[in-house]
Amino acid sequence: MSNGDIFVGEIIGTAILILFGAGVCAAVTLKYSKARASGWIVIAFGWGFGVLAGAYTAAPLSGGHLNPAVTLGIAVDTGEWGKVWVYVLGQMVGAVLGAVLAYLVYLAQFQANVPEENSADEPTPTLGIFSTIPEIRNPVANLVTEIIATVALVLPVLAFGLTEGLGQSGTTVLIVSLLVVGIGLSLGGPTGYAINPARDLGPRLVHSFLPIPNKGTSDWAYAWVPVVGPLAGGALAGLIYNAAF
Repeated sequence: MSNGDIFVGEIIGTAILILFGAGVCAAVTLKYSKARASGWIVIAFGWGFGVLAGAYTAAPLSGGHLNPAVTLGIAVDTGEWGKVWVYVLGQMVGAVLGAVLAYLVYLAQFQANVPEENSADEPTPTLGIFSTIPEIRNPVANLVTEIIATVALVLPVLAFGLTEGLGQSGTTVLIVSLLVVGIGLSLGGPTGYAINPARDLGPRLVHSFLPIPNKGTSDWAYAWVPVVGPLAGGALAGLIYNAAF
């Protein structure tokens, strides 16, 4: 795979991932959305389908990593580091693009996110549409959650590569997307399961500069956790895989 193919593939695939993921969060969160308050299961499946669509689209060009933690885990296992920067740069650009596209899809809902006259309803918080927010703010606990959840993603992804039938059938990406749904349902409660530095950092940047009414803070004090945790988890998964398989 050429650097150009990898870069373009990761931009497109990650943009699709974030369009679906931020899109489902907007759908469930914002007032005047037909899916408002439809719940965590809808969010988990929305992100899973985002992985499905993004990774299948990117696979012919880049292999469809869509996640610096996955790229890092593969590099730690194989020792091949030369193209890591291309993958990560494409993933970051794609994450920013996908967040902007999700914003445009729900533009009218974002613009309507203002206090209503003579109403006690507060504007809907918007950061959670773009990035993760812990339910209990405890940096150590939050970091541990992200590390464990990312190992639970990257280690199976690496192991799926050994399952010949999955590769021949073309269902590897489908299985990974279901894995992401499972992580969301089982491990996503404490932090919102970033498990992907680009997925959190790119949209957080977009949240910080978009003209969203009543958007509140972008919470940069927490932003290091969903970057460091998944990177540590991805590296740890690569080490475990290299040692055990």
